[in-house]
Amino acid sequence: MNLYQKTAVTTVCATILLIFVGALVRAAGAGLGCPDWPQCFGMWIPPTTAADLPAGYDASLFNPVHTWLEYINRLIGIVIGLLITATFIISFKYRKKEPIITVASGVAFVLVLFQGWLGGQVVRSGLQAGMITIHMVVAMLILSILLYAAFRAMNERLQIQIPRNVKRDLLWLGGGIFLLTMSQLVLGTQVRESVDFAKNVLELPRESWIDTTGWIYAVHRSFSWLVVILAVGLLYYNRKIGVPNRLQTTGWIIAALIIFQIFLGVGMEQFGMPAAFQVLHLVSVSILICAELLFMLMTRFAKE
Repeated sequence: MNLYQKTAVTTVCATILLIFVGALVRAAGAGLGCPDWPQCFGMWIPPTTAADLPAGYDASLFNPVHTWLEYINRLIGIVIGLLITATFIISFKYRKKEPIITVASGVAFVLVLFQGWLGGQVVRSGLQAGMITIHMVVAMLILSILLYAAFRAMNERLQIQIPRNVKRDLLWLGGGIFLLTMSQLVLGTQVRESVDFAKNVLELPRESWIDTTGWIYAVHRSFSWLVVILAVGLLYYNRKIGVPNRLQTTGWIIAALIIFQIFLGVGMEQFGMPAAFQVLHLVSVSILICAELLFMLMTRFAKE
């Protein structure tokens, strides 16, 4: 791979890592581990003990684990920002041959700047409901755009051949699964906001959190079976038509990740929202979105 391809793929993987760390922050309740932004307790490097806090900060609100977990999350975010900047700069080698790669890299660069500003707004709002959802959707949008740019730069390596009518059918199936997954992501974030309200405001016991989510969770749970049905349809169609192995493998990965998501969802409902399941649920959906997008891209740009 050339320099751009290596940088783009590294940036995609690093973005998934950032989502993982962000999920840890959320599951640990460390979203306000640093109560201000861009500094943390008025310092560029936060303290390790309450005794080292600057004047004006309430020592009772200081939790060193939460503070440093959020601080590490911010540091990784800076690294991602630098990687996306490098991806954009290096993409100029494609500005004449494949200008869409430069455009996509530029959009990701603009969005990561917006995401950094939005992260500050999330902290200043005190983790206001709705802000976290927007923050997550933008993160997935950045991830998708980066994956698109990386794919276009490696199109020749990943290209397959399928008939036109097969391409059309696969795009409808893959697109339907992708749109439903993104809808599930938004609904799931709304469910999590309801859980946070039950936990932090109502101070209900863990086993009662899911009962406060109302219709949002019911819709979220019901839609998951529609995603499963489409995924099974995709596997059946792949096997019936005999699409290239690369597409079949990606289809199986998509189906496996969807089943894993449902397993985690049931586990969270039955076992009182364990933190480990929350983290895995969010990270696996980001990998699922990448797999779905890769499936559609390979189909869209396949030779006929």
